[in-house]
Amino acid sequence: MAATPVFFLPGLLEDADAFAYQVERLRETAPCTVADLTGFESIAELAKDALRQAPPGKIALAGHSMGGYVALEIMRQAPERIDRLALLNTNARPDSAESTENRRRLMALAERDFPEVIRTLMPKLVLEKRAAELSGALTEMALACGKEAFVRQERAIIGRADSRPHLAKIRCRTLVVAARGDAIMPVEILEEMARGIAGAKLAIVEDSGHIPSLEQPREVLDLLLAWLGEAP
Repeated sequence: MAATPVFFLPGLLEDADAFAYQVERLRETAPCTVADLTGFESIAELAKDALRQAPPGKIALAGHSMGGYVALEIMRQAPERIDRLALLNTNARPDSAESTENRRRLMALAERDFPEVIRTLMPKLVLEKRAAELSGALTEMALACGKEAFVRQERAIIGRADSRPHLAKIRCRTLVVAARGDAIMPVEILEEMARGIAGAKLAIVEDSGHIPSLEQPREVLDLLLAWLGEAP
């Protein structure tokens, strides 16, 4: 594996724990950093802040869900910084009217009862058979991010750009990861994004919901190792 630093961009209400398994093992051969994406309420500002946090020089950029939106914005702001790109359980479309309405309801609920927001989101994040096992870790991440960060992140997601017209400009080695049981990002949305990026490899994690880095950590690690140039 090349020693290009790996820079992870977590999703909504996620922190470094979302990639803990992968980071621990990838660090054996490449430096790894996980960004803090809680400080701003636009994807453009989150991307600028992430670039400030990133290691110097070329990086291997991996974004999950909301982190994928930030990764696509980084590809617009600083494509010369990116050696390779991984987009996990994300998409290139703008927010739909229905999704925006749902987000605004959750933002209003957060002002009254933030833990209830976490409970509401939980069934969409992981497969039901692993909910009991993973709910504690997901809740800890969400509480660590906090209500104010959640509201900022939701505003950023609502206002994100349509990245589909920009996909053809991506020239670096790209991995797109979907999950068969993802209730938030259906496989066909990831297929659409992969088709838009020249030479992109699409991988489908069969037995997982929206966060395969937690549900199928070894499979995601193997995909990242191959993406970085080392066979699993």
